[in-house]
Amino acid sequence: MNKEFQKYQAQTTPHPLGLEVKSAKGSYIFTTDGKAHLDFVAGVSACNLGHCHPEIVEAIKTQAEQYLHVMVYGEYVLKPALDVSKTLARILPQPLEQTYLVNSGTEAIDGSIKLARRATGRSQIIAAKQCYHGNSYGALSLMDYQERTQPFEPLLPEIKHIEFNNEKCLDSITTQTAAVILETIQGAAGFILPQNDYLKKVKQRCKKVGALLILDDIQPGFGRTGKLFGFQHFDVVPDILVLGKAMASGLPIGAFTASRELMQLLSDNPKLGHITTFGGHPVVATTALKTLEILENTDVVKQINEKELLFKSLLKHPLIEEIRGKGLMLALMMTTEELTNQLILKAKEHNLILFWSLYEKKAVRITPPLTIADDDIKKGCKIILKILDELTM
Repeated sequence: MNKEFQKYQAQTTPHPLGLEVKSAKGSYIFTTDGKAHLDFVAGVSACNLGHCHPEIVEAIKTQAEQYLHVMVYGEYVLKPALDVSKTLARILPQPLEQTYLVNSGTEAIDGSIKLARRATGRSQIIAAKQCYHGNSYGALSLMDYQERTQPFEPLLPEIKHIEFNNEKCLDSITTQTAAVILETIQGAAGFILPQNDYLKKVKQRCKKVGALLILDDIQPGFGRTGKLFGFQHFDVVPDILVLGKAMASGLPIGAFTASRELMQLLSDNPKLGHITTFGGHPVVATTALKTLEILENTDVVKQINEKELLFKSLLKHPLIEEIRGKGLMLALMMTTEELTNQLILKAKEHNLILFWSLYEKKAVRITPPLTIADDDIKKGCKIILKILDELTM
């Protein structure tokens, strides 16, 4: 099957991991050769409730029997899309009261850029160095990583970059700036947390010059960091919040949320200022609603801090320089890039799934399902330490 996979399906790298998946359940992925692989990646933070959570599967089945796609976004009243938008409005702080549902985080990023330019009448967008917001042309334009952007230029004009956590750069935010867009926690850079009220200070500067603050909470959101949304750790409320990844427990979705006053700007002058065929798809929206219900009404999120501490207490080794991140959004920082590659590839041989970071070559991603059992955390950490011991011999 691997040969056909590489022949017929467009590839993202010359050497994909190539696991032939048969099924998945909880914290395990089962391959066609009968092996059970402990998943420490969760679809790159997309499967926060684990694989095939029974309540999620049941919600999908129930909605699929009622109706699937019936009309482009925003024309018909579809209860699942309405309910998930109402739920977000209840949960999120003011003025985040109206949500636009789309198909992915990167589409939501593009929508938020359009909204910021429409709202302010300005065109300059400021992003962070080493940011990652997706790979559509709009999201790609926010990158400062020439190796990834140069082959696709020209990209969107008037994009400027500042250094994350560097307050000296805040003067770059001026009356020419439509929006500053930042990840709540920098992901591809190696899970960098904001320090010293950085996000709060960016918001203050934006407010002073009339710019908007867009926070990309795509990866930290939906419980991964120990709160329902990552930005809730940092005493700041963005003007536009961007969501995605785990929002629908493994189904494709994205969203951007703002005040009703801002969101209404996309409905007129011009009409259809942003449009999507499948955004708010009833099956996906139903799944997002069930995901929020489980996260709100169980102790899944409350357990994250203890699970973080368990990982950090177990993963101590001379080849691990530090563990970055928050909650179950963790990165093992190895002493060399080569060690990172060896650990990830050897873990695959031991039926443990680890993964790389996009920019930080010494980082090993650990983002398991939030529902992972303590015994599975211990099992996976034991495998990691065994591999590292072998690499030091």
